[in-house]
Amino acid sequence: LQYLSGFGNEHVSEDPRCPGALPEGQNNPQVCPYGLYAEQLSGSAFTCPRSTNKRSWLYRILPSVCHKPFQPLEEGHLTHNWTDVEPDPNQLRWKPFEIPKASQNKMDFVNGLHTLCGAGEPRGRNGIAVHVFVCNTSMLDRSLRGSNGHYPGFVSTVPQQGKLLITTEFGKMLVEPNEICVIQQGMRFSVEVFGETRGYLLEVYGAHFELPDLGPIGANGLANPRDFLVPVAWYEDRQVPGGYTVISKYQGKLFAAQQDFSPFNVVAWHGNYTPYKYNLDNFMVINAVAFDHADPSIFTVLTAKSTRPGVALADFVIFPPRWGVANNTFRPPYYHRNCMSEFMGLIRGHYEAKEEGFQPGGASLHSMMTPHGPDADCFEKASKAKLEPERVAEGTMAFMFESSFSMAVTKWGLKTCNRLDKNYYKCWEHLKSHFNPNCK
Repeated sequence: LQYLSGFGNEHVSEDPRCPGALPEGQNNPQVCPYGLYAEQLSGSAFTCPRSTNKRSWLYRILPSVCHKPFQPLEEGHLTHNWTDVEPDPNQLRWKPFEIPKASQNKMDFVNGLHTLCGAGEPRGRNGIAVHVFVCNTSMLDRSLRGSNGHYPGFVSTVPQQGKLLITTEFGKMLVEPNEICVIQQGMRFSVEVFGETRGYLLEVYGAHFELPDLGPIGANGLANPRDFLVPVAWYEDRQVPGGYTVISKYQGKLFAAQQDFSPFNVVAWHGNYTPYKYNLDNFMVINAVAFDHADPSIFTVLTAKSTRPGVALADFVIFPPRWGVANNTFRPPYYHRNCMSEFMGLIRGHYEAKEEGFQPGGASLHSMMTPHGPDADCFEKASKAKLEPERVAEGTMAFMFESSFSMAVTKWGLKTCNRLDKNYYKCWEHLKSHFNPNCK
């Protein structure tokens, strides 16, 4: 597959089978080349400042308005009802989420979406939801469109096991474990899988993801804009007499409409409102090189800002392989309580602060002001370790969805999935007092 590079760029793309499909000098000519329809996809209000205005023009065989009325669709385990169960302020950890066998239960990406936790209200466009997906079958003559928010990371959306071939109206992306992708509000997409597949998904209501400001770091570092990849135009002129199902996630619920053609019929497009993917190996790590453990915000890949300066609706943070060299320093993550909520997942390897129990394909949630930190074994080893340059997190990739929202866990997450680790609290039981008033 081919891609265009750059974050937030004004891109131009047309399928090489139809050269000259993009109109010259204007967006909406009286008659488009090849008899195509012009359709604008707006990701922001028309009157947003130029620096934040998001829109793309699509030139397609038939416009997306050509479908039957939407009807409610009872599939999957998606919800935005955060009051199904009583709040739980405890540290929470889940064992790897189970992927059903295709021979027993065929499940595609939509069937396999499960809401784990979240907060806020999609109708008010202020909130987030964390989902996991487990699937074993490709979506067949079905596409999904999010009307409420963005789908980042098959992480991104994050895939954790198995790769995803994602067809969008803008073209195709292959997203593998250790890559993320963002499918933005309103974009239709379909997911093809190649066996048992699992991953994490963060949905944000009401803000676009952007690269974090670098401040004193300077012009370069963290996720570099050129490493973000956008698909190139690809179309199919395919009739589907049996009916193609267009699924819309609207106000937290799923709806389905029928049409008799593929929605991936965009021959050319231009604009700055696009899906994109990113390889986490390209992240330029910044770290402490003298003393102390820096805050995890230095590992932020993408941020969705709130209206309060410096406070995010959601940050996507990773903990990549890196060097640890700090002197006279307890190097693992420090014990802390946070005014933000921290949802963590593990793509591969072992997380440095909890080598046992926190497994790839599992997750943890430390709600705001819930204390957490290294387990007892990690503390004892790190307190006695010889301090010399060492590779940290080699062969590992953990990530965090950090949010200013106080997230509630769904009934599925606390009970139905049956993956909650009820012994999580025990990893701190063996911490002991080393206090000695006679020894400074």
